[in-house]
Amino acid sequence: MSADKQKRKLAAVLCADAVGYSRLMEQDEAGTLATLKAHLQLMSSLVEKHRGRTVAIHGDNLLAEFASVVDAVQCAMEIQKEIKARNDDLPEASRMLFRIGVNLGDVIEEDGNIYGDGVNVASRLESLADPGGICISRSVHDHVKSKLGIGYQSLGSHSVKNIAEPVRVYRILPEPDAFGKTVSKIWYRMKQWQKVALTVTVVLLQVGGGIAVKRYMDPAASFSGIFSFLGQESLPLPDKPSIAVLPFENMTGDSKQECFTDGFTEQIITSLSKISSLFVISRNSSFTYKGKPVKMKKVSKELGVRYVLEGSIQKSGDRVRINAQLIDAVSDKHLWAENYDRSLKDIFALQDEIILKILTALQVNLTSGEQTRVWAKGTKNLEAYLRLMQARESILKGDEAGTARARQLIEETITLDPKYAQAYMYMGATHVIDLLGGWSKSPKDSLAKAIEWTQKALAMDDSLAEAHARLGHLLTFVKRHEEAIAEAEKAMAMDPNSAVVHNMACYVLRFSGKPAEAIPVCKKAIRLEPFAPGIYYGNLGMAYFQNRSDCEEAVKACEKALKLAPEGMIVHFMATTVFSACGKEKEARKAAKELLRIDPKFSVESFAAKLPYKDPKEKEPVVEALRKAGL
Repeated sequence: MSADKQKRKLAAVLCADAVGYSRLMEQDEAGTLATLKAHLQLMSSLVEKHRGRTVAIHGDNLLAEFASVVDAVQCAMEIQKEIKARNDDLPEASRMLFRIGVNLGDVIEEDGNIYGDGVNVASRLESLADPGGICISRSVHDHVKSKLGIGYQSLGSHSVKNIAEPVRVYRILPEPDAFGKTVSKIWYRMKQWQKVALTVTVVLLQVGGGIAVKRYMDPAASFSGIFSFLGQESLPLPDKPSIAVLPFENMTGDSKQECFTDGFTEQIITSLSKISSLFVISRNSSFTYKGKPVKMKKVSKELGVRYVLEGSIQKSGDRVRINAQLIDAVSDKHLWAENYDRSLKDIFALQDEIILKILTALQVNLTSGEQTRVWAKGTKNLEAYLRLMQARESILKGDEAGTARARQLIEETITLDPKYAQAYMYMGATHVIDLLGGWSKSPKDSLAKAIEWTQKALAMDDSLAEAHARLGHLLTFVKRHEEAIAEAEKAMAMDPNSAVVHNMACYVLRFSGKPAEAIPVCKKAIRLEPFAPGIYYGNLGMAYFQNRSDCEEAVKACEKALKLAPEGMIVHFMATTVFSACGKEKEARKAAKELLRIDPKFSVESFAAKLPYKDPKEKEPVVEALRKAGL
């Protein structure tokens, strides 16, 4: 552009884009073109009515500018209202929805067109809007929040390609009862904390036979924001590329799509964690940021990583729109950002594409074994994948009804794809929950079924590291300790970045008479899970206790465990044992008293009988310590 033709100005920019346009064209080309033309004519006339100017129409996208922010937002609202009314007269399959973004920013005008950051941000806001919805920037929100009879929902900060600072995004709430309100997602955040806590309960705490699941830990206290066991203000960066994958944001506006969004995020984490030349933060710690506006440097300090991947997913019919960006959190610079608009059936290929982008950006090369594991596919059947994601959501409930529902969904998954190994692994998990929940009619049969289903999963796909870890853990309860150790070691080699795998391996090593080897494994689990639950620290404390090596570290670990899980029965058992054995009589009696409050029927003899030590003599110091504490 030549300088004399350019004109800089501040403008309210409106960007509108049709949803599912390609799908509609495939179904009815002539009808779709007629509908699109009518909608664009309507929008242009409404832009003019609200004293704006239609700058350009490119295909199914309209760009307009306004001198007034209020005019721009009112125009956007009237556009959505009128298009909804028109759509109500059309068959559902022929309805055309639009997303709209509105931004106030600096633009460059030349020959009637506008360019610059103001336009780029408006386009990004449009992509974040729900079908039929409107998203606005903070600059717009601050101008109109008290001038219009509507409400707003904060969607947090979003980074925009080629824009230095993140943009805070708000969704317009046109409902009358939302008037004058600006709400956030705090309600959702607490719900997610409960889900994460239940995940840990189901997956990790397979100790003590039929003890009720809810007694293991206090969900609300599991993530206190304490950075590390060492009490540092920030965690040091590893000596290899380190990354956290934050939960992709569900932009669909439908809470039922959460399992799909979470599943997509977890698949990326799972694939990356198998790479030995990377350091990858585990799922539970990454998911503590779900629904929260975050600052990348803060994430870097809290998790001890240099790179962060974040993004959003919008699923509509058989289409999916995904935004992803990789950020150097130390310098707060973007390494890359991409927008993907694909058919839903391409979701697995898209996951691989994003992973490849990450590896290329971080200059990471895979070994031949890692290539096999990273690119291994669980299933090519989309319906089976979605069904299993729903089953996982039911598993997270940790109750009898949720477990029964999960089992039904897994059976349907296996019918859709009998070779989907992960489905068999999760079927085994449902029998573990029956055992832990205390509603199993035969604990012995539940344990046998859990082992059988997990072995079936591995027979189909031996690369499932978590299944190897689960099997190793289960085998300790049937006194097959050497096999259990082999499974645990294989799991850690296959997935060097899984906190779940390492915590299970710590249990296996402890119960198999190898506490000295368990200590560094427990520590690695905690480093991979900076927001580790209390049980991780209790496990470490018990490893020190069994090794008779360091009472100070054992006590320190159990003190941390109690802070994180003040309602955890197993944690209080561990703390009572360690405090008593290490001469902390007052602390031991206090922990013992709390243990009995949580579980009044606790019996030293019956509980000790369930501890699956390879050498029965290992139980004697435990019983002695508990007795000494007054139990």
